Amino acid sequence: MTDVRATDEAAETSHGSSRLHIPIHLRWGDLDAFNHVNNTSMLKLLEEARVRAFWRAGPGEEAPSTAVLDSGIEEGILTLIARQEIEYLAPVPYQRRPLEVQMWFGKLGGSSVEVCYEVHNDPASETRQLYARSTAIIVLVDAGTGRPTRLTQEMRDAWEPFTGPSIEYAHR
Repeated sequence: MTDVRATDEAAETSHGSSRLHIPIHLRWGDLDAFNHVNNTSMLKLLEEARVRAFWRAGPGEEAPSTAVLDSGIEEGILTLIARQEIEYLAPVPYQRRPLEVQMWFGKLGGSSVEVCYEVHNDPASETRQLYARSTAIIVLVDAGTGRPTRLTQEMRDAWEPFTGPSIEYAHR
């Protein structure tokens, strides 16, 4: 069962930008034959963090201030992944404590956003471990026409406090 809590962090990073901190529990099925989180499972974990950061909370749920999108195709807006890159830095072993997915926005475009992620072990751990970094380019699309649609002022107001430098990968 995943934790539904997600928080806005007031603490600033070394770059001076705020990040979202989304706890995500691992499932036994996320592991592969090498006893660590499979590379394809990492995409699902990042997706779960993204949904919690973007979609409005349902009744009785909590969500960060960035959760300004209504879920479902009937709402008229789709969030489509145009590009995603992951840099794996260390194997992720199974653990009962949730991973901490830190998120911020590298760029806010006309109809797209660059979402940056760092996947860490639980903040309560004695030694902190950075497992992976990732970037996803997400395009907002009108569900009826299939054409890109502009970010609203509500989205910009919610997401701008969490903008920061894009991830620079070690090898390209």
